[in-house]
Formats: sequence, structure tokens, C-alpha cells
Amino acid sequence: MPNILKEPEDVALIERLRDKQTCRQAFGDVIRLYSEPLYWQIRRMVEDHDDTNDLLQNTFMKAWLSIENFRGDAKLSTWLYKIAINESITFLASKRKKNNVSIDDENSLLINAIEADTYIDGDDLKLQLRKAIASLPEKQRLVFNMRYYDEMKYDQMSEILGTSVGALKASYHLAVKKIEQFFNELD
Repeated sequence: MPNILKEPEDVALIERLRDKQTCRQAFGDVIRLYSEPLYWQIRRMVEDHDDTNDLLQNTFMKAWLSIENFRGDAKLSTWLYKIAINESITFLASKRKKNNVSIDDENSLLINAIEADTYIDGDDLKLQLRKAIASLPEKQRLVFNMRYYDEMKYDQMSEILGTSVGALKASYHLAVKKIEQFFNELD
């Protein structure tokens, strides 16, 4: 994952994005820089490769269409993560509604998607961890993924999710406890 701190490169990239002469090329750089970390952020939420690719495209389309509205108050990466997460949450809610599935039943759908996944190869322990994470409530799953996989700091997650640092820490702690419980029940 790219360093989320507002570095000189980030400032220069934003300046290039604001310049009509360099905007397209700069946005190509944004796509190159952020495609992989955003892909995995989305993928850990929706679990399906094809849906993830669609949501990643939607994320970049929304960013492109609203790039002139980006004020630079937040880091570019924070803004992109926020778009990707909102796209993913909207997609999951739409999918639940379309399939008439409750939030509780969504966890079993995610677990089924994990078991049927042909794109990710891993050992049994990694598969069990993915299932344990999928069994978490949506917000805890999101917080756990951001902290565990992306090693994101709580203040950065707070900016992206609009949730207090204390609430995020509590959510992560509960997620870890539930994952431990999941593995204890396997034994």
C-alpha cells in the first residue's frame, strides 16, 4: 500500500491532476499507484474477483468525474479509499436487497464465495482466516481488514470512515476476539 502520508509526491500529483494539460497523465499515475491496494481493499469486502474489478472501475470513474471537486483537505489516498469503501458498501447493500438477504445471512454468502473462489490460492489456515473474517459484522470486517492487512493507523481509518479512533479500536478488538473464538471452535 502506498504511504498515506501527504508527501511531496502526493502534493505534486494533486497539482498535476488540477492542471488541464497534465490531468490525464496524472490520473493514469493515480490508477497505477492505487489499483492494487484499492483492489485488495474492495476484494476483502466483497470476496468476488469480478465484482471487485467492477467496483474498482467504478471507484476510478467516480474519482475521475469528480477530480475537479477534490479540494485536497484530505490525502488523495484517503479520498480514493473512501470512494472505494462507499462503492463496496453500496454494492453489498444492493446485493442483499436484490437477493432478499439479511445482513446476518450475508456472512454465509461471503463464506460460500470464499469456498468457491478460484482466483486465490492459499493454505487451509489462510482459508479459515478468510472465513473467520467473513463471519464478522460488516463494520468490524472493514476495520479488521484495514488494520490487519493494510496496517492502517487508526487516525487514518477515522478520516476514511468518519468514526472516532476509540470506536475503531473497540471494533478491532472485538473483531480479533471473534476471530480467536472462530479458531477455538474449529479445534
